[in-house]
Amino acid sequence: MSFSDSSTSTFARSVMKAELLDAETELKLAYAWRDERDTAALHRLVTAYMRLAISMASKYRRYGAPMNDLIQEAGLGLMKAADKFDPDRGVRFSTYAVWWIKASIQDYVMRNWSMVRTGSTSSQKSLFFNMRRVQARLEREAISRGETLDTHQLQQMIATEVGVPLRDVEMMAGRLSGSDFSLNATQSSDDEGREWIETLEDDGMHAEEQVSEDHDRRALRNWLAGAMSELNDRERLIVRERKLREDPRTLESLGTELGLSKERVRQLEAAAFTKMRKSLQAKSFEAEALLH
Repeated sequence: MSFSDSSTSTFARSVMKAELLDAETELKLAYAWRDERDTAALHRLVTAYMRLAISMASKYRRYGAPMNDLIQEAGLGLMKAADKFDPDRGVRFSTYAVWWIKASIQDYVMRNWSMVRTGSTSSQKSLFFNMRRVQARLEREAISRGETLDTHQLQQMIATEVGVPLRDVEMMAGRLSGSDFSLNATQSSDDEGREWIETLEDDGMHAEEQVSEDHDRRALRNWLAGAMSELNDRERLIVRERKLREDPRTLESLGTELGLSKERVRQLEAAAFTKMRKSLQAKSFEAEALLH
């Protein structure tokens, strides 16, 4: 195992000198941490198995992540394992820690592979870390049989081999086939060339649609204002408080304010709406719909 970064290399060498724990000592340290929250015992347990974390981290260098980041994630996984380890289960800590270290590293690799989320389910993780290996093996086997596989056949075989839906294989193949690029990059080597972002369709409202909507909204407000002007003061109050507030008032609260029963307020509200409908019917069915 070789490390190019000097600080990482120094840390790795120091970890390799840490003590090797026998089963009895490991068990005592695990109990001390679980039952007494002895941080010294935790430190000793984690340090002893940090070499395992580094060894596992080195296997993921081919995904392009910095080695020091991979080691940090492996260390976090090791810490989680130590915190959740139950010594009463009769399993060696190293066996238990392997899963947590691997999960932590894989989550980091997938998070940083692309700005587009690569996947988080177990099937997607299995595809991400095994698809190329399985694909290479299937292609070798096909060549040895004198066969040529098209893309669909190959992806179907991968789906069957890994035990995932074909659509997941198709999605992952697309995401693994290329890397991210900036939408502000030019489409040609010419600095004056058009940027890729300029080719995206604007899904916002077009200018003519905005003008038309603004016109309709102004007309609607005028129609409503005209219909409201035909009501008396009490009816306008009821309509305003029941229909034009973000938090409409209840019939009971309006009844208390006006000195009326809840049923009487309801009757006045219905009468006011009837008046407004008659005023609006000649102008716009759209405006009338607001009263329902």
